[in-house]
Amino acid sequence: MNEEDRPAPGTDLATPAPPAREPIWARFDSEWYLRRYPDVEARLAGEGFDSAEAFYHDIGQRYGHSPNRFFDEEWYLRAHPDVYRAVCLDEFPSGFAHYRQQGYRSYAPHWLFDEAFYRRACPGGLAREDGGHDYLNGYDHFLGEGDAAGFSGHPFYDPALGAEVLAALGVDMREGGVFATWLDLPAPSADSGRLSWYFDPAWYLAHYPAVAKEIAEGRYQSALHHYLANETPRQFDPQHWFSEEQYCALHPDLPPNIEAGLFRNAYDHFVKFGAKEGRAPRADISLAAYMRKPLVAADLRSGVFPDPYAHFVAAECRGRRDWYEAEMPDEGRTRALFRHEAEVALPMLRRQKLDFSTDGAPEFSVILVAHDQIAMTMQTLASLRANYAGAIELIVVDSGSRDDVSRIEAFVTGARILHFRTNIGYLDACNSALAVVSGPAVLYLNNDVRLYPNAVRNALARLSAEPDVGAVGAKIVRTNFRLQEAGSVVWRDGATHGYRREDDPNIAEANFVRDVDFCSAAFLMLRASLLKSLGGYDERFRPAYFEDVDLCLRIAAAGRRVVYDPGICIEHLEYGSSGPSRSNDMIQANHRLFALIHQDRLRQHPPRHVRNAIFAREQSRERKRILFLEDRLPLPALGSGYVRSNHMVHALVALGYHVTVFAILQRRTDVLSLVEAFPETVELMYDADLGSFAEFIEERAGYYDALWIGRTHNLARLLPILSESARHLGAAGTILDTEVVATSRSYERARVLGAPLPAAEFIARLTDELDCAHFCQRIVAVTEADARLIRSVGYGNVSVLGHALEVRPTMTPFAERRDILALGAIHDEGSPNHDGLMWLIEKVAPFLDALLPEEVRITVAGYVGPDVDLSPILASSRFRWIGPSDDLASLYERHRVFVAPTRFAGGLPYKVHEAASFGLPVVTTTLIAGQVGWRSGEALLAAESDDPEGFARALARLYHDEALWQAVRDSALEHVREECDPATFNRTLDGIVKECMA
Repeated sequence: MNEEDRPAPGTDLATPAPPAREPIWARFDSEWYLRRYPDVEARLAGEGFDSAEAFYHDIGQRYGHSPNRFFDEEWYLRAHPDVYRAVCLDEFPSGFAHYRQQGYRSYAPHWLFDEAFYRRACPGGLAREDGGHDYLNGYDHFLGEGDAAGFSGHPFYDPALGAEVLAALGVDMREGGVFATWLDLPAPSADSGRLSWYFDPAWYLAHYPAVAKEIAEGRYQSALHHYLANETPRQFDPQHWFSEEQYCALHPDLPPNIEAGLFRNAYDHFVKFGAKEGRAPRADISLAAYMRKPLVAADLRSGVFPDPYAHFVAAECRGRRDWYEAEMPDEGRTRALFRHEAEVALPMLRRQKLDFSTDGAPEFSVILVAHDQIAMTMQTLASLRANYAGAIELIVVDSGSRDDVSRIEAFVTGARILHFRTNIGYLDACNSALAVVSGPAVLYLNNDVRLYPNAVRNALARLSAEPDVGAVGAKIVRTNFRLQEAGSVVWRDGATHGYRREDDPNIAEANFVRDVDFCSAAFLMLRASLLKSLGGYDERFRPAYFEDVDLCLRIAAAGRRVVYDPGICIEHLEYGSSGPSRSNDMIQANHRLFALIHQDRLRQHPPRHVRNAIFAREQSRERKRILFLEDRLPLPALGSGYVRSNHMVHALVALGYHVTVFAILQRRTDVLSLVEAFPETVELMYDADLGSFAEFIEERAGYYDALWIGRTHNLARLLPILSESARHLGAAGTILDTEVVATSRSYERARVLGAPLPAAEFIARLTDELDCAHFCQRIVAVTEADARLIRSVGYGNVSVLGHALEVRPTMTPFAERRDILALGAIHDEGSPNHDGLMWLIEKVAPFLDALLPEEVRITVAGYVGPDVDLSPILASSRFRWIGPSDDLASLYERHRVFVAPTRFAGGLPYKVHEAASFGLPVVTTTLIAGQVGWRSGEALLAAESDDPEGFARALARLYHDEALWQAVRDSALEHVREECDPATFNRTLDGIVKECMA
């Protein structure tokens, strides 16, 4: 090249950046280049090059050289095969030339920087702090200020750990930050410490000694570079706590995805998804159990670590067991503490009396028996008064006390005190109090408990909710924060069992409402009329024990229910009143009496064995039980079919089934978000996942009457376990609820790209997608079109179940509405909703500028996954992102048009039905119009997905034309009334389940 033909230094490396500045990654670094390629310096003078940059431009880039330490040419070409092909075809002289011309928008330039990862994690977008030009891309921002600010650009790069490495080496920070300095470290300094919790260079080099030789030969810059850039990634484990081989064996759904090229290796999947889901990284590590540990869960919620695996590795490396293992207190100490706290509070309660005075009729009556124990008694009464401010008739029975209980009037006003000179026993004391009760409900309350918030209010609400509820009991937690009982079981021999005793009170099994054999009278609320009609406690059980068990069985015999409600929670000093030794003697004697009295009824109860507790935990044992399996616990806010699944759970409960919901993929779940999203009688297995499913099925062998499996890929994941565990399933039928998603999406995506699938390939893909469905007794499709596809590959056992929606049109007039609403969950980039939104932003929105006023905005609402880049939405003045919303009615009320720009998808779009049910007219693609079966121009407006201008015109037309708007709205409402009737939905659902169980 002649000198006059050569661009000025730096010019040939410039990018389409603002002229005032040049990205750091675009600069040629002569010093680094000559150090990295030492043979170049000798060639410069001999071959007539006046600079290393000139050599790079003419020769080096063709040899695969990198221009600086921030761009890795060899890795870039291997990581992006499309670029490699383009370079081979001379479309670009190098990978770097491609990156500076167009790849900078989305391609990763270096093995230790991920553009998409950084954009998702970068706080505040890519704006410059100094108010200058925006950065060209995420890498530009990271090198310009993100690195110095301590941001991370890759899962394998933790700036805090990198700073520790530099400090240990005594290396001064270079201009830029930890990343820029670390990249310039020579081997072996770069391997002197961890750069992240995902990779251990010392272990790696010791485990794979050949790697050190390759580093010494200059093929790789460090152990981490080798791991992220080697050509056989599945042959290497990154550290002691992960095994490629075992991870694939533990998660059989993964290998096909690796073979398909979706992941570089198993660890790539694990770091991106598996660790967050709680998948086991190795056979001997239960990450799902680890992430349930309270201290770990707290750290994850606060963002201290990105996932439980990073937390686990950090704790192991630091030797910090205290990060995850909260030492459980000794119960002897907690019992002593409980008593001590009562003693501390007693003087205060003496100075200011508790007031239980009432004006008029009480809301309920409390019966509390005390024999001595003034401090604990007053602690219980103080807890009761603080728990409920309403009118309480308090009846305290002093059963021959010798301490200050005998003068409890000095501590309490407004209570009715029954004094007895001798200890008449608990049973007779309660019956004497029952004789003077005037409230409509009676609460038996021990004098050694403390009430958790709203215990009384929740008990009253439960008792009054249904007329056949006779008694309501609490979740009882002992002083060491372990369960005493979550409802109780009576075995066939009359022995009793506190369900889930010794477990964490927050486990899923202890946190759903159900009818039980009995609940302890430490806290037991009953209808007063029923209690009096039964004569209170049976005197044959005096002085105490088994009287409450007997009472609960007599309540059931009278046709009333005994309900366990986890929303009622108390802390109990077990045996706090009488002491365990004396209690055991009375328990044994009354057990024999109880078993004799109720022998006829007890013959119907399960025999005594802890494995039978799952069957015995519910009193109404004739109810059919359904195990409902989904990707995640189906919260409506997640969209993407979860709304329909959530409604199905509600419908199954309304139809009288007991439902357990099991999430296949472990996700961090805010338990509080589940409270209002599901019926209270549903058992939500929020602390389980695919890794624990085999054990779960074995523990519940023969328990379920039917399995409802949402989504075909979940059946594929479960099939090996279901096949092996068939003996545990018993006669349970299996229902697959599916949309023909994968094949339909592939077909539509190919059509959008202009290369439709041949019919034979479509059938082959469909056959492969549904291959696992042979396991099921019934297959449920969401549309008749899907049902026909399923039947076309040989399955005749297909039913159709669509959506259920009430018509509830919002009433705001056309003229008072503003803006356009786009609502839908975006779980991943490239998903149908994400693709449609990007198409709307990039292709449709430019046409809207000439068709709609500037002030008209498109509101983007709904769940967005943590790995989704929001910058295209945030960067557009036409769009406004508001995220998830709990008030959908308000959104539908104030917007004028709903847009569903989906270009490929399968099944039935719930969001279109939902928008129509609220009376918001829809503009969508012809694909979606065909799926719902509505004609364009009548119940919606539709345009082809390859016609963005036509789509924009449809939006503008519906936005401006009030008469059209009203006609489309009315027609869509009528369609929803006919097609989404909830009663029809429930009947169809019930028929499917019963047919499967027949």
